[in-house]
Amino acid sequence: MASFVAASRSAIKFLQLPSAGFLAPCLQNATALSQQQVRHRRTKHWDPKWKRLRKAKFIKIDIPNMNEKPDELSQEQIKTRMKERGIVPPRPWLERPFYISCTGGVFEPYVPPEGDGRMSAISREGAKQKIEQLEKKTKSMMAIRKIRNYDEDFEPPEFATLAQDIYIDAHKTLCEKNKYKLREIVTERAYPELMHNVSDKTIRWAFLKSLEPPRVVHARCTEVITKENIFAQVTVRFHSQQTLAIYDRFGRLMHGSETVPKDCLEYVVFEKHLANEYGVWRLHEKIIPDWMPPKAPAFITYRVDDEPPAAVNAEAESKEVVPADESSKSGSAAATA
Repeated sequence: MASFVAASRSAIKFLQLPSAGFLAPCLQNATALSQQQVRHRRTKHWDPKWKRLRKAKFIKIDIPNMNEKPDELSQEQIKTRMKERGIVPPRPWLERPFYISCTGGVFEPYVPPEGDGRMSAISREGAKQKIEQLEKKTKSMMAIRKIRNYDEDFEPPEFATLAQDIYIDAHKTLCEKNKYKLREIVTERAYPELMHNVSDKTIRWAFLKSLEPPRVVHARCTEVITKENIFAQVTVRFHSQQTLAIYDRFGRLMHGSETVPKDCLEYVVFEKHLANEYGVWRLHEKIIPDWMPPKAPAFITYRVDDEPPAAVNAEAESKEVVPADESSKSGSAAATA
């Protein structure tokens, strides 16, 4: 080792540059700098306390092998690769989330008593109807108690007034043909039935007065898919006076009248998704009893085209042509004469 150091020193002396006196002034400084010993690189910081932070700036990345073919790997190797990359394995079935906002119909629908709205409570038939309603009231009271578990402020008399407001708003929105607001007032079950055959028609509807105060006659609760997913349906009886007139696209009256009021007895079902914290009462369906007489159909209006001239000419020609039997008879009569 000592001999190596001595040989290197002798080589340095042999290769030593001439003194600065023999060089140009512009090269004297460069010669002085070149003769200084360099102990470290100039790229490093002079303070070593930031060494750990400079080291943390570099992140080691595992570069995936792009030449690796998935077909050649086993199931265990594929699972290992997916775990390393944080990929969730695919499921063998396809699932799509769906939201049930309303039921598809009326469960345990209310059966209105025959002659309701026409019989007095003092008469024999009216008293009989009152007794039947009391017998069927037990299940409704149980359902109302279940509704109060989710809605503490629910009271049947107050709800009947709220239901009447919803009923009036739904019909007014239908006359305005405001589809977006109507979806907030009625359920998805009632929306297509309300909007059926409404296009190109003008509807004039007015709620005049209530002949009897609205009242709750039926209430039921049901579970859909799970026990926690509960829907409530309340049937409200409306006995009111209304006017309805429907005009076609030409402005001709199809049904009803704007001046003649009619007494209407209706049983309307309202539904609410109790399990939903933001659920609201919406119009769901209207119950039509079997004993109710059918309504008169609307007048169908259509355009009458003028008869084409070809058909008129054909009728005129057929009248002018004399039948062959008559011509033969007239010829035989002339021969006998």
